[in-house]
Amino acid sequence: MFALTPAPAFFATTLGTWYARHHRDLPWRHTHDPYAIWLSEVILQQTRVAQGLPYYERFLTAYPTVTALAAASEDEVLRHWQGLGYYSRARNMHHTAQLVVRDYGGAFPDTYAELLQLRGIGPYTAAAVASFAFGERVAVVDGNVFRVLARVFGRTEDIAKPATRAVFQNLANELIAAAADPAAFNQAVMEFGAVQCTPTAPDCLFCPLRESCFAFNHGMVAMLPVKAKAKAAPTRHLHYLVLRWQDKLYLRKRADRDIWLGLYDLPTLTAETDHLPPDELAAHLTALGAVAVAAPALVAEPLPTYRQTLSHQKLAARFHEVPLRAPLSAEALHGTGLAPYTAAEVEALPKPQLLVSWLRDQPA
Repeated sequence: MFALTPAPAFFATTLGTWYARHHRDLPWRHTHDPYAIWLSEVILQQTRVAQGLPYYERFLTAYPTVTALAAASEDEVLRHWQGLGYYSRARNMHHTAQLVVRDYGGAFPDTYAELLQLRGIGPYTAAAVASFAFGERVAVVDGNVFRVLARVFGRTEDIAKPATRAVFQNLANELIAAAADPAAFNQAVMEFGAVQCTPTAPDCLFCPLRESCFAFNHGMVAMLPVKAKAKAAPTRHLHYLVLRWQDKLYLRKRADRDIWLGLYDLPTLTAETDHLPPDELAAHLTALGAVAVAAPALVAEPLPTYRQTLSHQKLAARFHEVPLRAPLSAEALHGTGLAPYTAAEVEALPKPQLLVSWLRDQPA
């Protein structure tokens, strides 16, 4: 094992003192309930505290216990999650809640190893729950921890590579071994990265670790941590068909293994560009047996483009209004998954953020 500078005990003690003075007062820091801690960690994965806090509070109000969450329908859970993205996390969370109730009598496993067996719980979340709820001495490693350890200890491994996690996990485990309280240590190092040792413009002037920080003393603060740039995400052009009959919209529940599994969405066509050829629109309407009020070629263009960036692709969406002369027949709807919904019903359903944004722009 390589020699550490600063020493583990100094690092742990210094961060503990800093945390006691500067930490933010957040609700999940006032509980040892593994359910509430787990919920906060799932919500806050790749989500800023300011955005995640209202979701955390609403989830706890709607589902105060893991038993309440397990008893909810998937549609209801996804509707509460709407806007956070990464909907597979919500589905995994729901599944895990049901498993905890069914196989563990509603009590979370109390060890890191057992927590890792649950769906959607990886090393970071398992370490957080195990240490915060049960006091187990296992270190958390998230983006904040990567940054703090890379800068303070001069680690230059590429954090985008999976193998690098083991390097930082071993370092974090060695550091937490010197801490008096593992839960407080984990909270401190994550908070330090979020508040003091930030990605840009870190507050090095008032940093308690400045004198022993490798990056500060070698002029490498802006260079660490090392992370290879990801390839540019491709743009996917979506063309939504707004099939409207009187006061109802036709939506479908997304069931294919694609984005937004389990959410309710308008029928969608894809194209190479942001322009949808009228003949493609006409062919799709014909296949549905839809009779439009206006000929498809006369659908107003240009249309506004709604954009969203996902982890692996960029989306550019346009919404094509197709008022209908008659409702779609049961025969035409068979196998499409489409069904008509009133405005109130649409509001209650879990929907992709693109559709939410478009609906907000519609006249009342």
